[in-house]
Amino acid sequence: MATLLAHITVRPGTEAEFEALARTLYDGTHATETAVRHYEYWRGAEPRTYYTLLSFDDHRGFIAHQTSDHHETASPQLGRMIEGLRLEWVDPVPGASALPSTRMQSARPDADPLTVEYTDRYAAVVAEWWQAVGQ
Repeated sequence: MATLLAHITVRPGTEAEFEALARTLYDGTHATETAVRHYEYWRGAEPRTYYTLLSFDDHRGFIAHQTSDHHETASPQLGRMIEGLRLEWVDPVPGASALPSTRMQSARPDADPLTVEYTDRYAAVVAEWWQAVGQ
């Protein structure tokens, strides 16, 4: 499993454009990706803030999402709209979520260069303290 919370701040005046693109990404992700378990966008309390919760069967499913045609097509637009982005790997609390734990995976030996690059760039950082409280 791989679950990630994206904290997003968009540039002033791009809110409507960002939300339209978020709907396109939502539709493309749910229509074409078999490893997606959860993929939603929310508005935050502060102006221009958004959150995305992404959960995939495994880290490779997340990387397939990042390298998908619909995501790669949207990347230049996202880059122009996003002012700040923080990616936070999260882990479900056992017994309080139906999702399995987040686990990092390496790229497959036969992976293409973009997949290898994204696997390194978006490595799942599993917090040490998660293990201390038990699974």
